[in-house]
Amino acid sequence: MDEYISKIRSGDLKLYALEKSLPADDAVSLRRKYIEEETGTDLSAVGTYTIPIDRVVTRNIENMIGCVQIPLGVAGPLAVKGEYANGSFWLPLATTEGALVASINRGCSAITKAGGTEVRILRDGMTRAPIFAAKSVAHAAEVARWAEDNLLLLKVAAEETTNHGELIGLTTYTAGTSVFIRFEFDTKDAMGMNMATIASEAAAHLIEEETKAKLIAVSGNMCCDKKPSAINIIEGRGKTVSAGVFLSDELVSTVFKTNSATLAEVNTRKNLTGSARAASLGFNAQAANVIAAMFIACGQDPAHVVEGSNTITTVDLVEGGIYVSVTLPSLQVGTVGGGTSIATQNACLSMLGVAGGAENPGDNAKAFAEIVASGVLAGELSLLGALGAQHLGKAHKELGRGEK
Repeated sequence: MDEYISKIRSGDLKLYALEKSLPADDAVSLRRKYIEEETGTDLSAVGTYTIPIDRVVTRNIENMIGCVQIPLGVAGPLAVKGEYANGSFWLPLATTEGALVASINRGCSAITKAGGTEVRILRDGMTRAPIFAAKSVAHAAEVARWAEDNLLLLKVAAEETTNHGELIGLTTYTAGTSVFIRFEFDTKDAMGMNMATIASEAAAHLIEEETKAKLIAVSGNMCCDKKPSAINIIEGRGKTVSAGVFLSDELVSTVFKTNSATLAEVNTRKNLTGSARAASLGFNAQAANVIAAMFIACGQDPAHVVEGSNTITTVDLVEGGIYVSVTLPSLQVGTVGGGTSIATQNACLSMLGVAGGAENPGDNAKAFAEIVASGVLAGELSLLGALGAQHLGKAHKELGRGEK
C-alpha cells in the first residue's frame, strides 16, 4: 500500500485511476488511507459498509473513499389506491431529522383509517431542452417552425440512441436569436435524464444540419433540471401526480387533535397565502422532507427534490369532513438505472414491490411515483394537524429536535 501511495504523491499514479490497478475494495481503502494522511483525519467510520461496490465505482461515483450512512426508518402501513400501486405499503425513509418519520407515520395512520389515498398520474414525460443560436429573429422563427413541422424526423433520430425511450413531443421557445427546443420523452421505468440527454443531442444535431442554426448546448435551462422553475409547475417534468383523501370530522379530531375548519384555515393561510406572499414556487408544508427521505432510501437523484418541492397542497371543506390533496407537477423517479441498483437502495425499492423494470415497461416507476405522492400527502396531513393543534414545538422537543 505504501508503494502505491508513493506513486500517487510522485504523480506516477492518479488517485482516480486506482480501480484500474486494484480490486474495487482495495482501491477504495488505499484512496481513503491517502486522504487520511493528507488531511490528518481518521476516516475509519466511512470505511465500514456492506454494499458491493464493483458496480458502484463504475456507475455511481468517482474517487470513492467509503460510505456515509444515513439512518433508515419506516412509516406505515399506508393504504394506496392508485392505478399502478394498489395495496398497503411501508415507506422507507432515510433521514437525520428527528420527528420526521413519526410525523409521516401519523399521516399514514390517518390515511389508512380513512380507506387509503386516491392517486393518479396525470402526465409523464422527461424533458431536455437544447439551445441554438440563430442568425436573426427571422431565422430563429424558421428554426422553431422547422422543429415543430418535423417531429417525426426528430423522433427517428432521437430513438436511434435508445432501446426504451420514446420522443413524445416538443415545444419551442425563442428569445431574440436564441432558440430552445424542449423535447419530452417517455423513459419507461428509468428516471431517464441521461437517456433524454443523449437522445436530445442526436435530434439537436439534425436540427443544426437542417436549419444551419448553431447548437450551443444540449441543455439550455428550459428543461428545467434541478432548479426551481415555473415551467415545471405548469408543463410538468417527469411524473405529474395527484393524491387525495377524505377525512371525517371525527377522524381529524381523533388523530390530529384539532378540527376540520382549523386544518383548512392553516392550509389556506400557511401553504397558499403565505407561499404567495413569499413568492414561493411551492405551496406546501413539507413535501421536500418526504421526497428527500424516500429519494435517498430508494436510490433516486437527491437534487431532483428541487422539482418535487413544487407540490401544491389543498384542503376542501366538505360535508362531514375535509378532502385533502397534493399535486406534484414535477416528480422525477425511476426504478432502474442510477442509484437504484445499489444493494441497500434496491432493497428499499423491493420492499415497495417496484424494484427493477416492470413486465409492462414503465409500470414500476409509475407505481413508485404514486407511493411517493401518497407519502407526501401523509406528511402534509400530519404537519398541518400539528400546526392546527399547536403541537409542533412539543413534538420536536419530545423527539429530540429542539435545541436548548
